[in-house]
This record gives sequence, C-alpha cells and structure tokens, in this order.
Amino acid sequence: MTNEERIKAAWEGRISGCLLGKPVEMISMREGPKGLANFLEKSGSLPLRDYVNYMDHELLRGANKRCCAGMMDKAEVDDDITYLVLALMMMEQHGVDLTTDDVARSWINLLPVGATFTAERDSYLKLIEKSNMAYQFGGPRDFSFEEINDGEYNDWIGAQIRIDMYGWVLPGKPKLAAELARRDASLSHRDCAVEASAYIAALCALVPVSNSREEAVMSALEIIDPSSDAYKAVEVGIQNKNKPASNLHDHYGDMSPVHSLNNLSVVVWAFLSFQDSFDEAIGETICCGWDTDCTGATVGGLLGLDKGTIPTAWTEPWQGRVFTAIAGVGELDLDQLVKRTCTLVEKFSSSPELT
Repeated sequence: MTNEERIKAAWEGRISGCLLGKPVEMISMREGPKGLANFLEKSGSLPLRDYVNYMDHELLRGANKRCCAGMMDKAEVDDDITYLVLALMMMEQHGVDLTTDDVARSWINLLPVGATFTAERDSYLKLIEKSNMAYQFGGPRDFSFEEINDGEYNDWIGAQIRIDMYGWVLPGKPKLAAELARRDASLSHRDCAVEASAYIAALCALVPVSNSREEAVMSALEIIDPSSDAYKAVEVGIQNKNKPASNLHDHYGDMSPVHSLNNLSVVVWAFLSFQDSFDEAIGETICCGWDTDCTGATVGGLLGLDKGTIPTAWTEPWQGRVFTAIAGVGELDLDQLVKRTCTLVEKFSSSPELT
C-alpha cells in the first residue's frame, strides 16, 4: 500500500464518516440513543450501511439535511473537516515546530468565530479579549494559555477532532504526533481532553506501521498519561470489543454527548470491533450515538489509514468537493488535499532526526 493510497483513503474515510453522522448529530445529542435509533428505524436507514435516508424532523435541517442519501453533491462545511484542513495548512507553514501560539494566531487570522463551538468558541473570545493586534501578526504574548483554556467545556471533544493530521503526516512517529496534538489541544482544553487528543494523534501515526489494529491501539496507550481518564476511556473501548454499544452507555451514564471520554471509547470500540467491513464499522459508530459526526469522522479516518481504500459508494455522492469555513479558502479538491498531505509525509519521513 502506498502513502498516497493510505492518505487518500484517510481523507475519504474521515469526510464520509463525518457526512454519515451529520444528519443525526442533533437528534443524537438532544434525544439520546433511543431517539437516534427511533429516527434511523422510521427513516428506513437500518441497518446503517449507507448514508442516512431523509425523514422530516425538527432537528434535521440546513446543511445536515443536504448530507442525507440522494441529497448530497459535496462535503458540506463541518468543523471536523475545517480543523483537518487548518491543521494541514499549519503544518505546511510551521512544520513540526508548530506551537500553541501558532495555532492561536491561525484561529484569529483564518477561522471565523462562527465556525467554533463550545470550548473553541469560549477560548476564541478570550483570545480576542486578551491579545493585542501585534500578537495576531507574530508579536509577543502577554497572557497565559491557562487564562484561555479555563472554561466549562475544556474536557469536551473539540480538541479531539482537530488533530488527526499530525498523525497522518508522521507515520511511525507517535510521540511527536502526540506532542503536536497536545500543543494544539491546550489552546482550548485541559487534562483528559488533551490526552484524548494525544491518543488519537498517536494512533493515527501507529496504524500504518502496526501489524494489527490491536497492536496500534495498545501501543498508542504507551504515549499518554496512564493516570488520565483518557487512558481509562481507551480501556473501556478495548474491554467492550465485539460487545453491544449499550455497554458504553451503561458505563458513561448521563455524561454530555460531546464529552471527550465517552466518544473516545466509541472510537476505540468501533475500530476494534468491526474489522471486516468499512460499511459496518462506520455505520455502527453512528448508531452508537453521542457525537455522531465527530466519532464518524475519526473512525472513518482510522479505517482509511488501515485499509488504504474506501468503497466508492461513500465517496461518489460528494464528488471530491470539500468545503470548509476557513477564511478565503472556498471549495477544495480532494486530490489536491491528498497531494499536499503526501508532500508533508515525504518531507517528514526524510528527516531521520524526527522521532
């Protein structure tokens, strides 16, 4: 399998997984697993092995509606994809020397505040309040990041969806990928959410060089703090391999549907449990509930990295057309995104001093 095949499948898997989960995201969050299951059943979408069928629902509208089966002509704007492209742009500009300050300045200069949510929105507003215009263009920082990431949502999933790219471009270098993820995540998050991000980045770096998914999952655990709740969330996913998704809900109870921990356990559970079929893996990820577009995106990317190919039924509807909220970017072409990502893979692979 070539780097290009693997990276293309990762992009395709992440985008397709995001688009699969997007129509039912709000239904899952507001109505819980029973409401999600009820919608999927009544819309004729079960077993979920293709894009969701449209059915009228007050929580299904706008861009989410345009992600239903037969209603799609592009990858609609979604923060899961916006942050992936932004990470690509930051790595192109800064490489492995990327700092939290670089991430902060990229947000201010490239990311509309309306494209941010929960912890990111909270941190963005604090950035604007506490920084001056000189900082925006590379001037000194006269505030601490502890002031910026001190918010009520800083253990939620936001950072976990921003960091796949660091692992994608650093295959075989999980420690460095995890460190880059921590630098990014710490702008808006703390503690378990930062370690959850580091775990996903490390896992993305390990999948291409591991003999099995199990090996990659276990090796990535060695990269994060064993006392972290993120470590325990990975263990919950491992322990429930091939078991019902309801076990995860029983374990995490009434935890916020957009928390980092329950959704991290879903990612590990789905990645390990459904190894024979992309359709089954991505479908059951969404059926599990909680933050469906985020877990769908993360699992889809991991599946692409592992398999190196995605069934064309998932990619044909959006035609390689990728839209983000990044200022001045507009429509992007999948093949160009793959080419740019592969350029970074080759660049960092040729630097033996990177570990």
